[in-house]
Amino acid sequence: MLELAPLLLSALILGVLGGGHCLGMCGGLMGALTLAIPAEHRGRRLQLLLAYNLGRICSYALAGLLLGLAGWALASSPAALALRVVAGLLMIVMGLYLAGWWSGLTRIEALGRGLWRFIQPLTRRFMPVTSLPRALVLGGLWGWLPCGLVYSTLLWAASQGNALHSAALMFTFGLGTLPVLIATGLAAERLTALLRRRGVRMAGGMLVILFGLWTLPGPHQHWLMGH
Repeated sequence: MLELAPLLLSALILGVLGGGHCLGMCGGLMGALTLAIPAEHRGRRLQLLLAYNLGRICSYALAGLLLGLAGWALASSPAALALRVVAGLLMIVMGLYLAGWWSGLTRIEALGRGLWRFIQPLTRRFMPVTSLPRALVLGGLWGWLPCGLVYSTLLWAASQGNALHSAALMFTFGLGTLPVLIATGLAAERLTALLRRRGVRMAGGMLVILFGLWTLPGPHQHWLMGH
């Protein structure tokens, strides 16, 4: 569990500081879901927004569990070292993205477009949103929207070689994305502006890059732990 702590922190940072990307990918959708709440249910808006996001986060955890099983199957094989290298490199790439130094991360979004074309029509069955169960299911479907940040985090989480750890990392990542998307749904602009500040993003990106370097196998791990 001690080894998992910095990974959970990294997942949380990825979620929180990935908010700028979340606004680009999901901000419009979040607004659409908010507008899908009938006028007579607007008093329960916060509850419904939380249900949307809980469903989305649970989808991330489920994806982490499923892909983590594949990572677990490889963990006891000679490919285990390669998995750890992949995990470290992905964290470095995500740190570069969060800091605003390289945006190549978004290129892998095309991987999930076929699945989303199948899932998207199902969302219409749960609109308008009139109850918490409907909001929860709709959020669960929303969780499969193609997103480069989610996919990269998912591959990184799966490379840990433990399905439960992968699910926990994806759940924590999802929790990190919660503030900015809830703020978007409630039109709270100050929080989203704070998370978009260059200094905040650069500091978070550097921290994630350091965790990525620590994840890569080698003698440098002892030096990083000492500092």
